[in-house]
Amino acid sequence: MSEANLQTSAVIPQVEVQSVKPLKRPPGPWRTAWSKFRRNPYAMSGLVILSIFVFGALFAPWLTKYDPAKIDLMFANLKAGTDGHLLGTDEMGRDIFARLLYSARISLTVGFSVAIGSVLIGTMVGAISGFFGGFIDTCFMRLVDVMNSIPLLFLNILVLAIFGTEFRYMIIVLILTSWMSVARLVRGTFLQLREMQYVEAARAIGVSNFGIIFRHLLRNSSFPIIVNATLMVGAAILSESALSYLGLGIQAPQTSWGLMLSNAQEFMLVDPLQAVYPGICILVVVLAVNFIGDGIQDSLNPRQKMSERRLDRWRKSFLKSKI
Repeated sequence: MSEANLQTSAVIPQVEVQSVKPLKRPPGPWRTAWSKFRRNPYAMSGLVILSIFVFGALFAPWLTKYDPAKIDLMFANLKAGTDGHLLGTDEMGRDIFARLLYSARISLTVGFSVAIGSVLIGTMVGAISGFFGGFIDTCFMRLVDVMNSIPLLFLNILVLAIFGTEFRYMIIVLILTSWMSVARLVRGTFLQLREMQYVEAARAIGVSNFGIIFRHLLRNSSFPIIVNATLMVGAAILSESALSYLGLGIQAPQTSWGLMLSNAQEFMLVDPLQAVYPGICILVVVLAVNFIGDGIQDSLNPRQKMSERRLDRWRKSFLKSKI
């Protein structure tokens, strides 16, 4: 072999090494859910409206200069915009706008507190009942049946009439009469999930029962629990308004939207707007919460079908990327 051939064969071809771009991490389930949620106009409008009411409740002392409990009969039944009163005054000279803002504190506190407390109790009862089954499941479910067979409004009125109408008692009573639907939901979910293979694998490696419940099953059943919790906020606000309207809820000098409705019923013919303002607040907040709950349910549902408009947009973007 000649020397030229040896030199040619000894030459190692230089390959241009191109930098490999790291793969983009796929979005997680919460990011995907938020992406679906923000594309829902009803859910986003409900979130904005609820945020406005929460902002008004938190910063009520800075948004109005009037005391909601201050009585001034010299300025009673003023119309909207008179002497700096944005929505006028009631029969006792109290500023209606200030009372609406401070009422939002009570109503929203009751709504969120009852929803959180009911979800905690219902989740624990449903998780233990659905996971262990047997005698424990029978006892808990018969308790749920008994609670569902009692008229809840009548039970709330009876308990508040006996123990008093303090703010804390009302929250406790509403919690103790609102957890049953969450318990049934969680129990049904656990009955399906406890037969999955990852539960058997966790048992095989020695994970305790409560470890399986809290580390594995609750995480996989968190989506329906969150949806149910959002819907319970609106139901709790309506229950508080009904009890306050009947005189067994919030008592003066505190105020709530239901109490404002109760006080305004005597002046419906004189000044019907006194009842319209709190009624609109209750209606708007409950609708906003329900829109948010529906939006969360649609965003967390993996079987949710894509709309035709979004499907056309996805097809166009896919074809452009291929071209």
